[in-house]
Amino acid sequence: MVKLKISSHQKQLIYGKLLGDGHLETTNNITYRLKIEHSYVQKEYVDWLYKGIENLASNEPQEKTHLVKGKSYKKYWFNSHYSPSLRFYAQQFYQGKKKVVPKLVDRWLTPLVLAVWYMDDGSIKSKECRGRIINTQSFGDEDISRLRNSIQSKFGIDTIIRRQKEGKQIYIPAGEVEKFYQLIEKYVLPSMKYKLG
Repeated sequence: MVKLKISSHQKQLIYGKLLGDGHLETTNNITYRLKIEHSYVQKEYVDWLYKGIENLASNEPQEKTHLVKGKSYKKYWFNSHYSPSLRFYAQQFYQGKKKVVPKLVDRWLTPLVLAVWYMDDGSIKSKECRGRIINTQSFGDEDISRLRNSIQSKFGIDTIIRRQKEGKQIYIPAGEVEKFYQLIEKYVLPSMKYKLG
């Protein structure tokens, strides 16, 4: 059983990843590990995350190939150690196996957390539209409302719900994009700048 010393900076990376594509897994509900996996084209991002939490990691980033309907997809991934130190995050971000938004998320939102979340789940609506999207389709209505209220109260950024077949997205209107950019731009990696437009 590995006890991890998690710095303030690392906590922000973990919060951002758990709002985004990162997930925790356990075999005993006592120790948990953080799994980080992206397409190989986002190698720079995975390497940056690894450097940020290297002392928590159980392995260096590695390549692997997924076969889906006969087509191969190259992935790049690493895991943290299993540790009771990550149990708190599981208790906040999961109800059973379902990922949720913590009730105290407004306390933990920082520009760095927003940047990691956006690098995971953000996108441009279209070349013709200045609005930006955060994909939140996996979250329920209460979770999305909590996120929107937190973004507004913490940073003064108003957002809109955008309905999709798969669920709901958080939409940042054109008039709010500049405020959002000023918060996160310094953290967004060169290879992820395309998400800013």
